[in-house]
Amino acid sequence: MELIAKATALIGGTVALMRRLGAPQHQAVGASPQIPEARKQGIMTLKMPVAEGWKDGHLPTCAQGLKVNAFATGLDHPRWIEVLPNGDVLVAESKEQAAPPKTLMDHAAQATMRRVKAIGESANRVTLWRDQDGDGVAEIREVFVQDQNQPFGMALAGDRFFLGNTDGIVEFDYQPGATSLAGVRRKLVEFKPHGHWTRSLILSPDGSKLYAGVGSLTNIADQGMEVEEGRAAIWELDLASGAARIYASGLRNAVGMAWEPERSVLWTVVNERDGLGDETPPDYLTSVRDGGFYGWPYSYWGGTVDDRVPQDPDQVARAIAPDYALGGHTASLGLCWMPAGTLPGFGDGMVIGQHGSWNRSKLSGYRLIFVPFDKGEPSGPPRDILSGFLSDDEKLAYGRPVGVTIGPDRKSLLMADDVGDVIWRVTGA
Repeated sequence: MELIAKATALIGGTVALMRRLGAPQHQAVGASPQIPEARKQGIMTLKMPVAEGWKDGHLPTCAQGLKVNAFATGLDHPRWIEVLPNGDVLVAESKEQAAPPKTLMDHAAQATMRRVKAIGESANRVTLWRDQDGDGVAEIREVFVQDQNQPFGMALAGDRFFLGNTDGIVEFDYQPGATSLAGVRRKLVEFKPHGHWTRSLILSPDGSKLYAGVGSLTNIADQGMEVEEGRAAIWELDLASGAARIYASGLRNAVGMAWEPERSVLWTVVNERDGLGDETPPDYLTSVRDGGFYGWPYSYWGGTVDDRVPQDPDQVARAIAPDYALGGHTASLGLCWMPAGTLPGFGDGMVIGQHGSWNRSKLSGYRLIFVPFDKGEPSGPPRDILSGFLSDDEKLAYGRPVGVTIGPDRKSLLMADDVGDVIWRVTGA
C-alpha cells in the first residue's frame, strides 16, 4: 500500500506540473487537426475519476430534441451490444483482469483503474435482454452464454453465432429465437490475450467474411516487436474456407468497426499511444484499406515519427494518415453507422462512444458523439448526443460510454455504460 501511495503521489505531481505548463486550449479534432508537438512525459500523466454511478434519478444529458431512458439495468460492466434479427439485445459483460504489477507505474495504474471499476473480476458472460411489450425497457433477462474469456464482439450469420473472446474467435450453433446457446462451440482463430484485450467483430456486408480488432500488448512495442506479432491489427476471417489473415496493421488499438454503406468501406476507431501530451497524438476515426499500414509503433498521423521507438524508415514511408481526429485520449471505443432519420435532427454519420482515458491533465471523452458524413466521408465537426457522464470537477464518473448500436426499432440508439452498469436508449423527444 505504501508503494502504491508513493507512486500515486508522484504521478499526481506530474498532473499538477502539466496544469502549470498549460494544457492545450483546443482539441485535435477533424480531418486536418492541429496536433501539438510531442512532449515526452518522464512519468506518464495518470488521472481518472472515481466511479459514482447514477443515483436519485440522475440521467445523462441529451442533445436538444432527444430523450434517454434505461433499457436495461443491473448489469456487471457491460461493454458491447449486438441486436439479433428478432429484436433481442445481447450484451457482453466483461472486464480487464490485471496482470501482476512489475513497476511503480503498474501499481499506480492498477489502483487508479480500480477506482473507476475498470479492473477486477470479469463476469465473462453474454446476457440476452428482450423488450417484449415494445415500451423501450427490457423485461426479460436470460444468460445467453457464460464461462467465456473476456467476451466482447458478437456477430450472427444465419445459424452461426460468433463471439470474440480475448484469446480468439469462437463459434456456436444458433437457433432463431433461442434465449441461450446450447450448440457446439468451435474455436476458429486464436489471438494472444492480455494488453489491449477487447476483440470487436463485424461481418462483411455480404456475410462471407468476419473482421476482428486485435489491439497491441503494450504502448509502443515496449517489449519488442516479437510479442506484438499478430497484434495492433484488424484480422479478416473467410467463413467458407476458415482462412484468416491480417487485413490492416499499424492500428494500436482498433476497437469499434462499422461499414459506411455508400462506398461499402470499413471504418474503425483507434486509440493512439500514451506519454506524449494531452492531445498528442489524437485518437481517430479512419477508413481501413486492405493491406494498409497506419504507423504504429513507428509513427503517428502518417509520418510523424515517435523517436522513443527503434525506427523502420520503410514502414514510416508507407504509413497512412487517418481520416478524422477525435481528440487526444478520448478512448473512442464504440462505433456504429447511423442512417439519416434514425434520430430527429441527425443525418447520415457515425456514432462514437468515447469512454474517456487516463493520460491527460484535463479529461476528455466521456460522451456519445455523432460525426456527420457526406459522399462517404466525414463532413463536419462532431456533435454530442449524450454527455454529462463526468462531474464538473472531473472527480466523479457517473458513467462511461462503450459500445453503441442501432436499436431493434431502427429509431433509437442503444449504448453500453460500464460504470453505470446500464444500457441507455436514446430516441427522439
